Amino acid sequence: MADGFGADTDNNQAREHIEQLQRLHQKDPEFYEFLKEHDKELLQFDDEDIDEEFDIDVEDGDPEVDEKANKLVIPDREQESLKKSITTAMVDSWCKAIEDNRNLSAVRSLMKAFRTACHYGDDGEGESMTKFSIMSSSVFNKLMLFVLNEMDGILRNLLKLPAFGGKNETIKDLMSTKLWKSHSHLVKSYLGNALHILNQMTDTEMISFTLRRLKYSSLFLAAFPALLRKYIKVALHFWGTGGGTLPVVSFLFLRDLCIRIGSDCLDDCYRGIYKAYVLNCHFVNAVKLQHIHFLGNCVIELLGVDLPSAYQHAFVYIRQLAMILRDALNTKTKEAFRKVYEWKFMNCLELWTGAICAYSSESDLKQLAYPLTQIISGVARLVPTARYFPLRLRCVRMLNRIAASANTFIPVSMLLLDMLEMKELNRPPTGGVGQAVDLRSILKVSKLTLKTRAFQEACVFSVVEEVAEHLAQWSYSVAFMELSFIPLVRLRSFCKLTKVERFRKEMRMLIRQIEANSDFVNGKRMSVSFLPNDPAASSFLQDEKKSAVSPLSKYVITLRERAQQMNASLTDSREESSVFGSKISESDEEDARKIEEGASVFSSSWLPGKGPKVKHPTETKKKRRKQQKGIETDEDVVEDLVLSSDEDDSPSDSLPVDENDNADPIPTKQKQRVNSSGIVSNSGDGTEQATTKANVNDDIRLDPSRLFVIYGENKQ
Repeated sequence: MADGFGADTDNNQAREHIEQLQRLHQKDPEFYEFLKEHDKELLQFDDEDIDEEFDIDVEDGDPEVDEKANKLVIPDREQESLKKSITTAMVDSWCKAIEDNRNLSAVRSLMKAFRTACHYGDDGEGESMTKFSIMSSSVFNKLMLFVLNEMDGILRNLLKLPAFGGKNETIKDLMSTKLWKSHSHLVKSYLGNALHILNQMTDTEMISFTLRRLKYSSLFLAAFPALLRKYIKVALHFWGTGGGTLPVVSFLFLRDLCIRIGSDCLDDCYRGIYKAYVLNCHFVNAVKLQHIHFLGNCVIELLGVDLPSAYQHAFVYIRQLAMILRDALNTKTKEAFRKVYEWKFMNCLELWTGAICAYSSESDLKQLAYPLTQIISGVARLVPTARYFPLRLRCVRMLNRIAASANTFIPVSMLLLDMLEMKELNRPPTGGVGQAVDLRSILKVSKLTLKTRAFQEACVFSVVEEVAEHLAQWSYSVAFMELSFIPLVRLRSFCKLTKVERFRKEMRMLIRQIEANSDFVNGKRMSVSFLPNDPAASSFLQDEKKSAVSPLSKYVITLRERAQQMNASLTDSREESSVFGSKISESDEEDARKIEEGASVFSSSWLPGKGPKVKHPTETKKKRRKQQKGIETDEDVVEDLVLSSDEDDSPSDSLPVDENDNADPIPTKQKQRVNSSGIVSNSGDGTEQATTKANVNDDIRLDPSRLFVIYGENKQ
């Protein structure tokens, strides 16, 4: 009681002193000016005894602090007169006091000024709670630079933490100490106000610099779950929509969160980044392809932080893809086919293919290789028409990648050789030469393109490349002659039937290389004494494999070089303006230049709230239309529902194309919405399709064999 009475007395005296100074300024301005010149200390009275709490624009406020704040109600006019305009000298004095002796009072004043800077321009919200007033742009820049560069070290010093690093357990243990109770409000003020200004910024460099500095303090978010969720949401937004280096910086921030905080944020990060990836890959063209690859690589990298947890999520999402495919196989409707033959479905297959290939040596994700292979094979055979050759080739590439990483034989040659027997590649082109076709950036071709010479050449050359890639993986196997027998027979048959000399020449070259490789393997096989089921068979020609001396291995290298040259010629005129794969060093040496970098970043004299608030840059419908001018208007609509290549140009085999299908990559809420697993449902009533009840947080290990209950033995 005595302590409380003494504190109230001090507060009353402080307020009376302030009121006396105000009355003096009104009654005798001349004497007030005299004091201003000769006794500045009297007029620069600091009312820290009244305002000890820190205003933070975040949730989970302390009700006790709010009650104390509400006890002192000062009229608006008096509050305006109480506010002090922040000057460069004030900021310099605080910074010097902090640098010299870690003055706690200076830290508190600095954080109050930081809050004012972060909330500058807000619509009067919280202005009555701060004792500082507006500042100039130069003061804002100096204040932001110092706080962002030094506050992490200051907080760690106050809380007796290591200068960098730390884990979730570090903060959990610290939260029960007196140090945390004394200084946690500073931590929350710093993180909460920094989050607020992140939502106001529109300049990419400023956001990147701010996120890069906040990454070092991400460990503290373990103590504030509400703030943690908001930071994850903001970082995911910048990762999915930002330009320049912002996606890289945002991803590094998310990755650091997962490493430092662990299980408390892993599920939110995995779900959020998968949803953001799906929303960004509805459509693909040659320009956007690099960005899609970058986003996929980020997801794969993040999955590697915790593979057991990643397995739970991967199982759910791959199972969902299997359910969508099963629905298409069973119902055979146009809507069901469309859900499979669209970019977001194919890009999800690409993503999980990359994840399984990246961690093929780990037992966690390796178990999902077989079910994913079954799904990809089913997708490739779902609508086996010539117009979907690009999609089938994409599936074959995924299967070849899985086979190479898992060192497991996958019979992909049949998917390729079936293409050569379709009449579209065996009859003279009636559509002329046509423009060069980039099979990497489309899923289907138009009927006019189907009849051109350029399409035939692209398909035949792609088949040769993928057959060679497939057989080259087993060019050192003791059973190569048996594996290559059927492909050789069908390739020779194509050579006899085709009337195009350039195709015949290409196939003959491939046949010669396969025969030469068979002779190479058979020559070595004659000297072995082990049986086919002997474990020694796995070590056959391993030294030669490391040197890549087989005829097929050498031939594949030349084919890759030719493919790179052709792809480069197709994309020369459509290079991307921003580099999404920029590398950012996380070393301490690189971070030594943080002050210089920040000075250049904040040199634009930007203040939050100046002018109308601008939302974070996102793609507009006009931009999307411009990006898709090079894409066929009917590219992603399943039209060829006849399960053979015998269709004619009849008007009955096409679906009406909605202009919005290609004009707006992000569907409207009435037509589509993202479900909990990141796949967009296409039902007209907004109901979610192909969802799964599997719980990613279930402690029971999910069995990959259960996926085949979904796909079953359905074959096209």
